[in-house]
Amino acid sequence: MHNETLGQEVTPVGLAGFTPLIDPSLAGHREGTLLDKYGRRISYVRLSITDRCDFRCTYCMAEEMTFLPRKAVMSLEECLRVASVFVGLGVTKLRITGGEPLVRKDAMWLIERLGALDGLKNLVLTTNGSQLDRFAAPLFAAGVKRINISLDTLSPERFRNITRIGDLSKVLRGIDSVRLAGFKRTKLNAVMMRGTNDDEFIDLVKFAVENELDISFIEEMPLGDIQGRANTYISSEETREILSRQFELIPSTEDSGGPARYWRIPGSESRVGFISPHSHNFCDTCNRVRITATGELYPCLGQNDAVNLLPVLRGSNDDIALRQAIIDSMGIKPYGHDFSQQMDTPQVVRFMSMTGG
Repeated sequence: MHNETLGQEVTPVGLAGFTPLIDPSLAGHREGTLLDKYGRRISYVRLSITDRCDFRCTYCMAEEMTFLPRKAVMSLEECLRVASVFVGLGVTKLRITGGEPLVRKDAMWLIERLGALDGLKNLVLTTNGSQLDRFAAPLFAAGVKRINISLDTLSPERFRNITRIGDLSKVLRGIDSVRLAGFKRTKLNAVMMRGTNDDEFIDLVKFAVENELDISFIEEMPLGDIQGRANTYISSEETREILSRQFELIPSTEDSGGPARYWRIPGSESRVGFISPHSHNFCDTCNRVRITATGELYPCLGQNDAVNLLPVLRGSNDDIALRQAIIDSMGIKPYGHDFSQQMDTPQVVRFMSMTGG
């Protein structure tokens, strides 16, 4: 087949009188509902299946990356075990991420089995789009419901500069393949970067509308030692103001189960979303945790505390201990992160590619 510490809790942010539950292990898990100590239900898991990627995006990783040896990464069978236990605890949405998940050898073996999990209602994928012309149809057949595709620019030269090695034409072919395969509500993700792609925000929305896509604009986050963010950071409010010069944006109460807040354009089915970890902290409704390719469970993207599930996975084939480790990890999920505006000082030492897209 494919065989291949608890941290210290950070002081909660903005509690406003919020009273933690005494013991997350008693918080309704017998009914298959995973709750953290603040009573928030965890229904969404982002599972990274590889740290490797065929791009080297400037905001995501260093130009010269050292990738993990195979033995340090969860096998596909271990990924399936983790996902199965989470679904048994009431998780209904699972997002497959990387790196670039579709460069993982035999990734479809795992995705097909995840798509068959009883109780999982929403299997989704985040990708850079480079492999979709090959995999769109098999992904649809496997039960993947939606696909998010990173696209920061429509300029081939600029795309090469941002990704360092990427080919825009492959991504555009992948977008076409997703539509032909039958996917609906495919979403583009664009990281907002002043002086890099801020002159294309209107064109990106036009592209989304013309191709019946959703699009989300994402504020840069201080993950990994990447210099220059203080100069490139743009808030969601500023981008909305730019877009309002061309489009009428109507606030929507729609919820995709993630952190984006959506606006509608009259006469279009496309949604324009904003993910704003700096300017509009969405922690009070956080329903998700992340699992890295090495089996580290991060209850919060904006903190360094994690639980290492790999020793539990490899210590026993019995999922009882794994289930308990996941339940116990809810005890270190903080109320929220508090990204400062010191963008060139990484508040989280790992790169985004290490945590999972």
